[in-house]
Amino acid sequence: MFEEEELRAMSPQDRVRLLHTLAEIDGTGTARRPASLPRRSARRRQVVLVVIIACCIILAIWTGFLAVTLPRFYRSGGWRGAWVGFDIVLLATLSATGWAAWRGRQVLIICLIVLATLLLCDAWFDVVLDLRTPGIQLSLLTAVAVELPLAGLAIAGARRLLRLTIAMVTERQGQQAPVPPLWRIPLFGDSPSDNFRDMFPQIRHGSGEAGDRPIPEPAERDG
Repeated sequence: MFEEEELRAMSPQDRVRLLHTLAEIDGTGTARRPASLPRRSARRRQVVLVVIIACCIILAIWTGFLAVTLPRFYRSGGWRGAWVGFDIVLLATLSATGWAAWRGRQVLIICLIVLATLLLCDAWFDVVLDLRTPGIQLSLLTAVAVELPLAGLAIAGARRLLRLTIAMVTERQGQQAPVPPLWRIPLFGDSPSDNFRDMFPQIRHGSGEAGDRPIPEPAERDG
């Protein structure tokens, strides 16, 4: 067993090699997740997929029904409550996003995704509901200059934080490699291995696709 003094005396390169060796041993050892875990995860995913497909079908039918039956113009009640309530939720989300960024918490990823969704909804309804009204120019300007750019920044920030988190986890397990696109990374429950990097074929085989870019070093972390 290594003593602390021996570890401190090692060079950074030697420590990385040691960490990589330990990760390789852990990945090929007997410490594995139960074999039933991926099957349970697969069953849950199948249930979720069935629910999503059913919801898509129902929503498509309902959308077609509304497109045929709803009047083109409608005088709505509760207008102030709807928009004030929406802006209160948007303000709360902005505040939560700022707190998470200030404190450097992983919940920032969720906050950014929710914030982007609310901003896109705000832009959509502002523009659509102000069509053929004197306020359409202001709504378009606000959407193009403020809401859509902020939503894009929030989505880009959430994506960067996700990829940075994955890169740091794999680096702590002794492997540095480009992180594959998020749509190619499997869910945790789909992998029977306890080794996080075993989920990535590019990392296992030491190769990456063109266009897969390395994540910056931890010193460049967001928020």
